[in-house]
Amino acid sequence: MHYFCISFTHKNTDLTLREKLSLNDETKKSEFLKLVLSKENIIESLVISTCNRVEILAFVEDLEQVSKHIITALALLCEVDKNDLTKRADIFEDSGAIHHLFSVASSLDSLVIGETQITGQIKNAFHFAKNLGFCGDNLAFALHHAFKCAAKVRNQTQISKNPISVASVAVAKAKELLDLSQKKAVVIGAGEMAQLACKHLLQTGAKLVILNRDIQKARELSEELKCEFDSLENLPNYLNTHELFFSATNANHAIITDKMIKSVEFKRYFFDIAVPRDIELDENDNVKVFAVDDLEEVVRKNLALRECEAGIAYSIIGAMTTEFFKTLSDLTLTPTIKALRLKAKECASKQLQIALSKGYLKKSDEEEARKLIHQTFKAFLHEPTLNLKHLQGKKSEEIIHSLNYLFNLGEHNETK
Repeated sequence: MHYFCISFTHKNTDLTLREKLSLNDETKKSEFLKLVLSKENIIESLVISTCNRVEILAFVEDLEQVSKHIITALALLCEVDKNDLTKRADIFEDSGAIHHLFSVASSLDSLVIGETQITGQIKNAFHFAKNLGFCGDNLAFALHHAFKCAAKVRNQTQISKNPISVASVAVAKAKELLDLSQKKAVVIGAGEMAQLACKHLLQTGAKLVILNRDIQKARELSEELKCEFDSLENLPNYLNTHELFFSATNANHAIITDKMIKSVEFKRYFFDIAVPRDIELDENDNVKVFAVDDLEEVVRKNLALRECEAGIAYSIIGAMTTEFFKTLSDLTLTPTIKALRLKAKECASKQLQIALSKGYLKKSDEEEARKLIHQTFKAFLHEPTLNLKHLQGKKSEEIIHSLNYLFNLGEHNETK
């Protein structure tokens, strides 16, 4: 059995292609996972889809053709070139897959190092896949350790001190361009990214108006933040009267286009922090658009500040990856060790009864003989037991199969 991961991120895939690969729509995500699991040797799978990444995590019987099958399914569903995906994909297997998962969960692989959204996004991806029966105990075990690793990184480093997100980076960029104090910003959307943008904007002294398709959600958020709200239907009324816009909806197409923009005397700034993008505008002297990938300058500063802490975090991830496979090995080997000891005990008892029935031993010596046999097998199995406990990964799997075959442990082994 193997852990497996295919990764498309800001590191290997441009924003235009990431938009096409986005699996935020639950129906599309479910259809994709069904396609993935249609291959017999793929046992469990889940997909993490955010503005900066699409990660497909799987638990498989063997690695043959797995990457080809998953890439083909993704290309088919998202209508992109399979060969292009194959060239871009980062592929991780076994310890590499777990190390990568731990790095992602700990926000070491994020566009903004130390951002705190990713843990929640992974949890949502897991719950979605689990509730629909696409993943079970094996991926749950890996994710439990990933969250444990992320918590350790947060607690033992300063990497998430003063948490940073794509939304906060967008606000920081806006602050470089404008004095936000008392400036009215239009925030489009009421989801997690939009809420983060709102909170960071309020900290600068900006005033807010929240636009959302679900007016009730806009009302609830505005009441919490004590700001204005309106229906997304009225967006055209704001586009040509306000200077500052932050858009973070789950729309599958652009909601702000050139035909909606009129010529005005003042400069307007649009921050598109959605994937797929919400904004498709031709820039000019008075219209500036910043998408996720345009915020890299601020991200680089963030990376430089956190580089030392990232080194500490990676050492934690390395240690936790080793610990994960040791725990996994122990869980896998324990039933086999128990089965081996039980088989030895049953064999000894059977031979003792034969010896008694044939008169090789006196009945009065039975208890002493039983103790001697027990101590003999205990001593004999001590060293093999210790050696088994130090095995990990594929090597332990092969030896377990060999032991089951050699000693015929089938009915004694809980894993069979």
